[in-house]
Amino acid sequence: MPMKKSDFIYKTIQLILFILLAITCLCIVLFDANMRSLIASDPGIRLIYALLGGILGLSFIFICFDFSFLSSCKKDYTQLDHAVYSDPLSGLANRFSCDNMIEKYLDKPLPECLGCIMFDLKVNEINRLYGHIHGNHHIREFADLLKMASTDLCFVGRNGGNKFLALFEEGSQEKIDQFLSRLRQRVQAYNDFPENLPIEYYYGVAFQEGDAAKTITDLIALSNKRISSQTG
Repeated sequence: MPMKKSDFIYKTIQLILFILLAITCLCIVLFDANMRSLIASDPGIRLIYALLGGILGLSFIFICFDFSFLSSCKKDYTQLDHAVYSDPLSGLANRFSCDNMIEKYLDKPLPECLGCIMFDLKVNEINRLYGHIHGNHHIREFADLLKMASTDLCFVGRNGGNKFLALFEEGSQEKIDQFLSRLRQRVQAYNDFPENLPIEYYYGVAFQEGDAAKTITDLIALSNKRISSQTG
């Protein structure tokens, strides 16, 4: 059964009520002299208080167990969510997440503020010369740089193979330029280390293209075409 946020709220309310009830009972016993005298003199009252104390103790144990169980469930769901939506190699959003993002704009007029950049990482030569282990490492390193450069600017994901996608939902030419500048600086800093295999990439930008891109698929296709014009 899917875990709901209301489950945590319900258990939190239970715990608060339990604490208030326990504090109230303790205050009555500690500060009411007549009650203390009654408990001391009447075995039946002592038994009732002992039973109530046992019930409160068991309730506290069960509430704590519920919190532990719900926390464990939350962790499992978080891991499952990460497995479904994240690319295991790069750590970025995977193809499924990219498709979900694109589907938000399918069959709709393209917003003027929506921008797209497609990236093509040069990794084939590394795979050929050094093997796929080094090629996969190269993809991870580039993905990390993309993620850092995209902070507060855009969505980034791995669109399969050596292809990466950046979507700007509240885009502007300034944001696109800032993102590309951040990425260039980080790639340059990475390449400055002699032990690193140099990262090289191509990219294509599509933004406010008018009749050339009326839909989200047109926008992505245009940015991809502009990569091909560089590599071709």
